[in-house]
Amino acid sequence: MTPIRVVDSITELQPADAGCIALSGSHGGLSSARYALAARPLLAVFNDAGVGKDGAGIAGLALLQTHGIAACTVSHTSARIGQAASTLADGVLSHANAAALALGLRTGQALASQIERLFRRPA
Repeated sequence: MTPIRVVDSITELQPADAGCIALSGSHGGLSSARYALAARPLLAVFNDAGVGKDGAGIAGLALLQTHGIAACTVSHTSARIGQAASTLADGVLSHANAAALALGLRTGQALASQIERLFRRPA
């Protein structure tokens, strides 16, 4: 099984978390993406934080895509920003980069069931 890290802030990831599924409560902006990039998870999940001006709340997805890291956001209307447990329990995917779509993740669907289906099955 792929390890899952549930962290309120993406800054909590460490190099030892490489290859994990990182479920965070952080916004999906560039600053958050840089922390994910340093840890190199298989998938980084953020909150879209309402997307924001010029797409700032999801800008990190494109940055991570350029480095081959799957990334997506859950809608700020479905999960509490800053609370990773809510990301997992309540989150509905709102945006995904091409690498996340290639893993089989789909926007408009609940995150929890997708994580269960895609990553928690035995290898």
